[in-house]
Amino acid sequence: MPGAVFSNLQAVHRLPGRVRWRFRATAAGQDWRALEQAVALLPGVLEARINAAAHALVVRYDAHTTDADQLEAALGRLALNPAPGPARPAPRLHGMGEVLGNAALLLGSGALPPSLRGASTLAASLPLYHHAFEDLCSEGFNSHVLEALAVAISTGSADYTAANTTLFMLALGEYLENSIARRSDDMLKQLLRPNVGTVWVERDGVEQQVAAEAIEVGHTVVVGAGATVPVDGTVLGGEALLNEAAMTGESVPVARKRGDRVLSGTVVEEGRIRIYAEHVGQGTAVARIADYVEQSLTAKSQAQLNASRLADRLVPGVLGLAGAAWLLTGNRGRAAAVLQADYSCSLKLATPVAFKSSMYFAGQCGVLVKGADVLERLAQVDTVVFDKTGTLTTGKLSVTDSVTFDPQFTANDLIDLAASVEEHYFHPLALAVVEAARRNQGRHFDHKEVEFIAAHGVASVVDGRRIVVGSRHFVEEDEGVPINATQRRCLDRLFREGKTLLYIGFGGRLIGVIALKDTVREASAATIARLRGLGVQRILMLTGDHRTRAAELAQALGLDEFHAELLPEQKAELVAAMKARGARIAFVGDGINDAPALAGAEVGIAMQQGADIARLTSDVALLEDAIERVADVKEIANATMRLIERNYKLTVGANTAILGAAALGLLRPITTSVLHNGTTIGILLNALRGGQKTLRTPPRAERPRRA
Repeated sequence: MPGAVFSNLQAVHRLPGRVRWRFRATAAGQDWRALEQAVALLPGVLEARINAAAHALVVRYDAHTTDADQLEAALGRLALNPAPGPARPAPRLHGMGEVLGNAALLLGSGALPPSLRGASTLAASLPLYHHAFEDLCSEGFNSHVLEALAVAISTGSADYTAANTTLFMLALGEYLENSIARRSDDMLKQLLRPNVGTVWVERDGVEQQVAAEAIEVGHTVVVGAGATVPVDGTVLGGEALLNEAAMTGESVPVARKRGDRVLSGTVVEEGRIRIYAEHVGQGTAVARIADYVEQSLTAKSQAQLNASRLADRLVPGVLGLAGAAWLLTGNRGRAAAVLQADYSCSLKLATPVAFKSSMYFAGQCGVLVKGADVLERLAQVDTVVFDKTGTLTTGKLSVTDSVTFDPQFTANDLIDLAASVEEHYFHPLALAVVEAARRNQGRHFDHKEVEFIAAHGVASVVDGRRIVVGSRHFVEEDEGVPINATQRRCLDRLFREGKTLLYIGFGGRLIGVIALKDTVREASAATIARLRGLGVQRILMLTGDHRTRAAELAQALGLDEFHAELLPEQKAELVAAMKARGARIAFVGDGINDAPALAGAEVGIAMQQGADIARLTSDVALLEDAIERVADVKEIANATMRLIERNYKLTVGANTAILGAAALGLLRPITTSVLHNGTTIGILLNALRGGQKTLRTPPRAERPRRA
């Protein structure tokens, strides 16, 4: 098909769950890493590896989900837009086999007959020469060309040990870099792989279960209690109570009926609705998240770009110094020694590996970082702005007040009475009341069968009198329970305090209300204290909640400032104003109303229970519902930049010393190769473990389990 990447696919080896194809790429200059990622995102694929030189593709897949024939058909349809700019040669990807082969050659070449030593070294060097020639034609002189020249000079001088040592060190260094990059890439892709299930659709009055990807615009989707809404659309019929906390940050479920808009990612708590599908498939937030990850895997930080540019600028100097050493001394070995000591390897390897390693470690700690540039920006953050609901608070309600308007009932009686009729009801308000009654070890009121009124409340009969528990609309308007002026003043006070009210009508009279509110996360205060210790100068809260409640929370947590009763666009405007004054801002939120602020901040951080759109627009997504991970990722970012700075200084210092010694003839080529490549690998290994050494909080696997 037009635009397809692969042609002439031929399966050359098949095993259960694994297949290898030969192929011909239809376009030059393909980004092979991006192509691997695209193949890995196909349904059922667990891992994809491309050998660009051999034009081979190896895929490991879930045999319960797909098979080789289905994958071959999908590969034939796969299209990938080439990266803009001039075509670049495919990278030379070292595998463990090449590393072991070069190690065997290094250790065993002395045992070979003299006539075979040169031939074996030349054969092992051919891939390096090929890659260097391609680079020379496309980019000019770079580190690969210098490496090839060094190996060629050592081979021409019959110094096979030096040549073999260089080949081994280069293969080992590139293998370590590629394996770490691949491991972190695979983790990032797996973390955001869309979870596609089945949904119910109505066709000609008959409900059918279909795969989620089969939904089309115009279909009627049926969603019942406990299910997640899979599309954006309009309710055609039915009535349901939807938990929209993931999309809006609202901690209390809301009623949705005919004509109302619903969003994908929201959950039906109770009831059943029919939805006209308006946005499906690639138009959903989940699909956009996958696309975003594809792009983020290739994003480079400014530090990485600066190191790469510096390395490229130093190449001509190293080449000139090697030529001068040869012309002045006539010693080819001295020239080869100088060529071994270029700066490119350490500068280009250590920085991206440090970033990738830190991203991988962050994932183990429960944080997804969407690019090396994110860590760099996060390390520079001096202002952190928090949303309130679901971020500094849990988003879960708990009972704060039990106000009785009837002297026959105590405050605890009111809770026990409400809990008795709500104990089999799974609305968040009901669960909170039942939990309060359990803590009080209160008594149970016998009642008749409970009537559930979707999105309103519950009703039953206790001691021959009707009891209704639910919203003000349900109790006052639907059930006709009057509310007098004194009661209204009390209710208004509780409402101004930002509390959610549950009304209890008994025998036609309002006997009391139970007030509930969101609870503060236990770790919020400690997280804020840690952030201050990590260099954050100002910590603020922006919320759409009531001012009184926001002020209370800000004071309790010791925040520098807060803004309440805000609309989503007002949050974004405040963030923009702070940025204009020079603040480097990280915004932490979880709802669709936070998306503009997340996108406008220097770094956007989305909570684990956050909306799909919030996780899409964020730079960092928490993978577990723990606010302390915000401080963890800031600490990882700080540690990563310190590590990169140390590695940079070490690279420049060590390689300058080695280069000078080689130019003066103090080092033989083999010594230079071992010192230079050994230093590079040492810096690389330091980069691999740097983030883990400096973070105080252990990875998730080492933490004690929560009850």
